[in-house]
Amino acid sequence: MLDVSPLRDSRDYRYLFSGQAVAYLGSQITVVAVPFQVYSLTESSLAVGMVGLASLLPLIALSLVGGSIADAVDRRKLLLGTQAALALTSAALALNASAGDGASLVPVYLCAALAAGFSGADLPTRNAILPNLVARQQFSAAASLGQVLIQVGQVAGPALAGLILSQASLAAAYWIDAATSVAAILLTLAIRPQPPHGGGTRAGLASIREGLGYLKGRRLILSTFVIDINAMVFGMPRALFPALATGLYGGGPATLGLLYAAPGAGALLGALFTGWVGTVRRQGWAVIVAVMAWGAAIAAFGLVSWLPLGLLLLAAAGAADVVSAVFRSTIMQLSVPDALRGRLSSVHIAVVTGGPRLGDAEAGAVAALSTPRFSVVSGGLACVMGALVVARAFPELARYDAGREGAGRPPRYDRTREPDHGNGARRGSEP
Repeated sequence: MLDVSPLRDSRDYRYLFSGQAVAYLGSQITVVAVPFQVYSLTESSLAVGMVGLASLLPLIALSLVGGSIADAVDRRKLLLGTQAALALTSAALALNASAGDGASLVPVYLCAALAAGFSGADLPTRNAILPNLVARQQFSAAASLGQVLIQVGQVAGPALAGLILSQASLAAAYWIDAATSVAAILLTLAIRPQPPHGGGTRAGLASIREGLGYLKGRRLILSTFVIDINAMVFGMPRALFPALATGLYGGGPATLGLLYAAPGAGALLGALFTGWVGTVRRQGWAVIVAVMAWGAAIAAFGLVSWLPLGLLLLAAAGAADVVSAVFRSTIMQLSVPDALRGRLSSVHIAVVTGGPRLGDAEAGAVAALSTPRFSVVSGGLACVMGALVVARAFPELARYDAGREGAGRPPRYDRTREPDHGNGARRGSEP
């Protein structure tokens, strides 16, 4: 069963966790409301997919900038700023939606892009704080708790969104999201100041280049990014959910909410039973198998036309994804020194949240050239094949052993030292 000791032992972690839980729930309501609004205005899966593409550049840019700032300033203050900005974007979406039939598509794209960018700055800041709030031996447990938080949001948020959209209005959905950001601000205020270790660095382009330069030669960390991009670009069919909900399944907002919630429901169940993850040594191999299982479940989802079975397959995909996420996060965070943790977390967040947006565009484009079902099946199969390619191209991932002495132990950062070459070992030195 899930290990909850980080929540019990760390006061600041409890507040960080609670604030993120509230904010993430609200953001998942908007995750459903935006594509629902776009599809209602355009009846085009390609237009829905373009929301993700429009969000990609702000997401990557502000993730990198946010990571640089997170290594230079009090990380708690940065969280307060990003949450305030997210509250404003949700309020703008609500005001636009209040126009009803007169609502414009342009503000939806613009606000969704800005929200993606601010989230890209928010998440690496949270990740950079986390290792300083819990004991090292509790980090896998904290990563699992984080996955529970995400998956509860991905179940409850879409389910609430379906209810709000069918019983209230689009504007109400957006206003609720804005309110959750305000609640997150209040919880963040209760956390102690979180300055970076060593006084931090000067934020800017040089800082960003230094963070990106750290990745050179560190193939283990790079492999966790590449395999996740493969899974999300080819195996993420969420841009097709509006078309599948109304076309294949003949439903409406409630059916759409179920489709968005199903992967999160499976991932939540998977996360609740992650007490075993701390015993796994071959964590890289576990990531490869989990990504292949995700792709296979998505491909099978595209082949069925009975809604309950489709939801079950999406849930199975979500359970596989949460296993991959826990191990990828553990490998990355515990292999990076605190002085660079904000910047490397920003790259991680850009990959994790940017991949699905590329996947939205890919799925929408393939569906426009063929059918939504063909797009789902082909994407799932491409994900499985891609995982095999990554495993061959990055043998460091498959052979990573968390039980090996020095594995996953962040080195003391020194620009004069050579990069990490697998399992934390350096050429010519002891791990």
